[in-house]
Amino acid sequence: MIDTRTAPYATLALRVTLGILFLAHDGLKFFVFTPAGTAKYFASLGLPPALAYATMLVEFMAGVSLILGIWTRFTALVGIPTLLGAIVTVHAANGFFFNNPNGGWEFPAFWIVALVVQALLGDGALALMPTPTFAKWTTAEA
Repeated sequence: MIDTRTAPYATLALRVTLGILFLAHDGLKFFVFTPAGTAKYFASLGLPPALAYATMLVEFMAGVSLILGIWTRFTALVGIPTLLGAIVTVHAANGFFFNNPNGGWEFPAFWIVALVVQALLGDGALALMPTPTFAKWTTAEA
């Protein structure tokens, strides 16, 4: 049974936590590795260096959007490809556990599940721009 009195605040807590995670990972790339260093690392993986900048932009925008509650369902789904990319290009070969050398795929996979849960739950309390519902998109005005 879902407690409808507290569920919006649980959803808010999840939304803000996921947003902070995106900002933390973007901050690591921006402030520690630097954008140029991140692009160089992407190139070392055989990826286009420009993808590093796109990834950093997605992480930043997803983080801010989740924290503020801007189209939360959509934002949560937009963040998933960056994590799938991290699993496929970096973490899969390192095994499951994230404490393996160079980090396994356990944490990014859990993060993906949490984003799917967020998308299913919706915006939660205190969302600035709630995600439009499907009914609003399909309602024809005559």
